[in-house]
Amino acid sequence: MFIIPIFQVDAFTDQLFGGNPAAVCPLKKWLPAPLMQKIAAENNLAETAFFIPQGNDFELRWFTPETEVDLCGHATLATAHILFTRLNFTGDTVHFHTLKAGTLSVSREGDLYTLDFPSRAPQSCEAPEHLIEALGGKNPVEILRSRDYFIVYETEADILALEPNFAALSRIESLGFVVTALGDHSDFVSRFFAPSAGINEDPVTGSSHCNLIPYWANRLGKLKLHAYQVSERRGELWCEYKGDRVMISGKAVTYLQGQLYFS
Repeated sequence: MFIIPIFQVDAFTDQLFGGNPAAVCPLKKWLPAPLMQKIAAENNLAETAFFIPQGNDFELRWFTPETEVDLCGHATLATAHILFTRLNFTGDTVHFHTLKAGTLSVSREGDLYTLDFPSRAPQSCEAPEHLIEALGGKNPVEILRSRDYFIVYETEADILALEPNFAALSRIESLGFVVTALGDHSDFVSRFFAPSAGINEDPVTGSSHCNLIPYWANRLGKLKLHAYQVSERRGELWCEYKGDRVMISGKAVTYLQGQLYFS
């Protein structure tokens, strides 16, 4: 029998039961990908992060209940939080090497963690067939795309009122769908839907802010931005645009620590 430690963290919040929960599994060496996928499915959270040591740094991978993904913000923040607070990592910055997103860094100042992520500005595109209907029928201001479709509405109320047809969204070829608008009490708000990855609505999505930050920085003419992801669990993010990189800052709290048992 072998045992794997597991932690669960609420990311992009300072309150339990807020933000976005992620599981974090420290490993000594990589498990087979099908086993990591089964663990992620069993956890049934938006993301499960697995990491192994690489010298003074770490290698990091992320799995939804359905698939391995190329980039995940909240599970990266959760992993850094566990390293700093539970696994005795020393220093102010931890570096993660990933399969497709390059090297990602997370620095800590007090209870605030800052992710150094790639900037992925969305570009204008044609709306795929049935997208507007799948999102509820309200016409957006603009439709763009980076990795995910990026749909801009007029007001925060528009974003809150969206009631997507997730079955219809899952039939459109895209990992996810970012919806966004100017915020009433922040620079911008957003929501994120990814039914084809087993996540109807992600509570707080770091990777979508790789698109949101360059878009809103250019539209508003400012480099530092304050954002909310207005899901039911709600998350708060402090953002900075640095050209080909974005800084995404948030807090985190540990919810659970346990062990997984395998024969």
